[in-house]
Amino acid sequence: MNPQNKHTAQDYGRRVIQFVLRLRDVRFAGQLLFLVLVLLVSWSGVKAIDANYTLQKQIASLQQQNNVQQLENNNLALQNDYYNSDQYLELSARQNFGLAASGEKELLVPTDIALSYTVPEPKVSTPQPASQQPPYTRNMQAWVDFFLHRQPSTN
Repeated sequence: MNPQNKHTAQDYGRRVIQFVLRLRDVRFAGQLLFLVLVLLVSWSGVKAIDANYTLQKQIASLQQQNNVQQLENNNLALQNDYYNSDQYLELSARQNFGLAASGEKELLVPTDIALSYTVPEPKVSTPQPASQQPPYTRNMQAWVDFFLHRQPSTN
């Protein structure tokens, strides 16, 4: 054993004995007891603050969920009001049953005449073959066109 370690162990032993002897003093024991009580109360306070913070976060989250649910309920109530309105019933009768309001006349237009006034659908064009440039060059050109607000080049 190292003599220096032995000296340190003896030093610690003396300190422990001095501490135990100081505990006989009422003032020192009272101060030590007061310090322990202050630490315990502080620790309890910190735990209470942490628990309160956690509960406040949960309350805020639940209130937010409640508000979202209330908005969804309001939207559904508005939809129900619309579905019960005369406007919706009239529109639904026109679309689904081909009914008209009193005093209105229904015009039946033959399909070939109705289609003669429509614009023909555009034909699907075949994709253009890719240019012969390597992909990294096309990519670089696309970025340059983007930053300079130019229309993409069609090479």
